[in-house]
Amino acid sequence: MRRFDGDQLVVATHNTGKLEEIADLLGPYGIKLTSNADHGLPEPEETETTFVGNARIKAHAAAKATGLPALADDSGIEVDGLGGAPGVYTADWSETPNGRDFEMAMTRTWNELEKVNAPYPRTARFCSTLVLAWPNGHDEVFPGVMDGQVVWPMRGDQGHGYDPMFQPDGYDMTCGEMDRWEKNKISHRADAFRKLVAGCFA
Repeated sequence: MRRFDGDQLVVATHNTGKLEEIADLLGPYGIKLTSNADHGLPEPEETETTFVGNARIKAHAAAKATGLPALADDSGIEVDGLGGAPGVYTADWSETPNGRDFEMAMTRTWNELEKVNAPYPRTARFCSTLVLAWPNGHDEVFPGVMDGQVVWPMRGDQGHGYDPMFQPDGYDMTCGEMDRWEKNKISHRADAFRKLVAGCFA
């Protein structure tokens, strides 16, 4: 396992919510974080069919372009009643000509479950794979999950993405109803981050 010993890290994303979440998780380590937007980097095309494959594309593209270590996350929701869909295509399900519409994506997800008469509880999990890549091509991979179920109707206006329809195991509220910092402690990304910190930062 390669340790991170620099003081600058590029977070390979244009998503400000994701950047804030990562900044909070890495706050104790005194690392200067920048994003793709800060370096004027485009979003690379995500052509893989796995979370790790797409995270690798993003991390290596940013590391190569900036000459700095780069951290990328690829994440999504896997719904068992839909055979694991939308999975790596979670963001694609929300795409419209005017940007992403996750309310539309959640509605589609529930309608698809109704169509196949999926049994209750409608189990699902949020998945996150973090890839930390160095400019020389080396990388380390850290997967994380948060198990739960999808519920309807949507509840809450906190968080982002599928949070309003995802109820984590052991909770009676959705991620959309949780305080965002509370959710960040139990999230799939936090699970992956614990592994990242233990492997590369601790």
